[in-house]
Amino acid sequence: MSFLFYLPVLLAYVVFAIYAERKVSAFIQDRLGPMETGPYGLLQTVADLLKLIQKEDIVPSAAQRLIFLVAPLLAFTAVFAGFSVLPIGQSWQGAAIHSGVFFMLAIVSLDVMALVMTGWSSNNKYSTLGAFRTAAQLLSYEVPLGLTILTVCLLAGTLDLHAISIQQGVNENGNSYLLGIKPLGDTSAWGGFFTWNVFRYPILVPVWLIFFIASLAESNRAPFDLPEAESELVAGIQTEYSGFRWATIMLTEYAMMLLVSIIGAILFFGSWYSPLPNLGVIRLADWTNGINGNWTSTAWGIFWLMGKAIFFVIIQMWVRWTFPRLRIDQLMKVCWTYLVPFALLFLLLAAVWKILLV
Repeated sequence: MSFLFYLPVLLAYVVFAIYAERKVSAFIQDRLGPMETGPYGLLQTVADLLKLIQKEDIVPSAAQRLIFLVAPLLAFTAVFAGFSVLPIGQSWQGAAIHSGVFFMLAIVSLDVMALVMTGWSSNNKYSTLGAFRTAAQLLSYEVPLGLTILTVCLLAGTLDLHAISIQQGVNENGNSYLLGIKPLGDTSAWGGFFTWNVFRYPILVPVWLIFFIASLAESNRAPFDLPEAESELVAGIQTEYSGFRWATIMLTEYAMMLLVSIIGAILFFGSWYSPLPNLGVIRLADWTNGINGNWTSTAWGIFWLMGKAIFFVIIQMWVRWTFPRLRIDQLMKVCWTYLVPFALLFLLLAAVWKILLV
C-alpha cells in the first residue's frame, strides 16, 4: 500500500523540490529565483519538464546503446524500490519484511551499478571519470551509512522499520491523543519528542550526524557531488544524456534525497509520531500520532513523517548552496579517516549500552 502511495507523492515532490531549491539558493546567495513564469515563478519547473520531454533523445554513435538507454531507468528503479519497505503509519507499514533494513540497503545499492553504467556506456572520458568517482564515492560512503543504521537497529533490537517506528510511540497503554495532548493524571510516558530514539539514546546524536553526512554523499549532493562535478567534468556521468533520460537521472537524485530523509526520520526522529509531548489535559483518543489505524490517525502520521522528511530535504539544499565541493582525496579522507572509525566506535558504545541496560 505504501509503495503505491509513494509514486504520486514522489513525482509531485520532485516538481516542488526543484522550485524550492531554486528559491533556497536564491535566498542563501542573495540572488533572484524563478520570477517570470507564473506567479512567483511557480510554473518554471513545469516549463522545464515540458521542455525536457520535447528534447531529442540523443545517443552518441560510439556509446554502448542498450546500456546507455537502460541505465538511467535502472538507477531510478533501484531507488524507488527502497520506498517499498518504508512505513507511513501503523496501518500502512510497507512491505511486511522483518529484515526490511537489509532489503532496503541491498536494493538501493544497485543504484551504484546503474550510475556507473551511465558513465561507462557513454564512451566519453568525462563520463568515464565521473563513473569512477561514482563507484569510489558511493561504495565508500555506504560503509558509514550502514554502520549508523546498524547502530539504531542494535539499540532497537529489530531490523523491521515498522517495529522501530512503533517503539518510538507515546505511551504504554497504546492510547493516542490529538496533537500529543493527554488527559490530566495519566501516568503513561510523556510521548512527543521525548520518546524519539535520538532523545532516548543521546549516543545517537553524533550517529545521526554521521548518517546525514553519509546520506549527502549517497545522494550525490554537494559538497559530495563528485559524480557530476560540472566545473571539472562538464557534467560527469550525465554529460552525454539529454531530454527525458537526463531528467530521469535528476529524478533519481531527488528521490534519493527524499528516501534518506524519510529513513532518518524513521530511525532517529520518531517516524510518524508527533513531536508535541503529552503535557495537556484534554483527551481526544483515536485521533493522532498515527496509532489506531483509522484514516485520521493515518493522515496525521503521513503529515508528521513527510513534514520531518521535507525539513531534512531543505537542510540538504542549504548545505549544497553553502559549502564548496571537496576534492576526491578529501572526500575519501572524510569517509575512511573520520566517519568509518567514529561510526564503528559508536556501534561499539551502543552494544555496551544495550548490554548494560539489559
